[in-house]
Amino acid sequence: QVRLSESGGGSVQAGGSLTLSCKKSKYFDGANCMTWFRRTPGQEREGVAAIYRLDGSTYYSSGVEGRFTISQNNAENTVALRMADLKPEDSGTYYCAARRFCSSNWPARAGIVFWGQGTQVDVSS
Repeated sequence: QVRLSESGGGSVQAGGSLTLSCKKSKYFDGANCMTWFRRTPGQEREGVAAIYRLDGSTYYSSGVEGRFTISQNNAENTVALRMADLKPEDSGTYYCAARRFCSSNWPARAGIVFWGQGTQVDVSS
């Protein structure tokens, strides 16, 4: 069992920045692809960014590319999501999630084996 703990959410005005952090309780071979999901009211969780632990490959949804940066610190088992130029539509609950591989279907929830508890981000206009 791997626990994922998110931190760093909060309230910010449009144009501002936040950095979310996800701490994995331990290394687990089945959790090499780390994905940040966002859930907005009435919507399913959808991936916004992912990173593959073994080669550092990164993936972004079109709505956040150029504004969000995902990074990892393998020594500390952490993954961060730096969010800049935030927009009101970026508001939601952000979840850290883990699965074995990052495939072309990475924005979907398929294959996720561990979820964090979520952290709230509110962007006001």
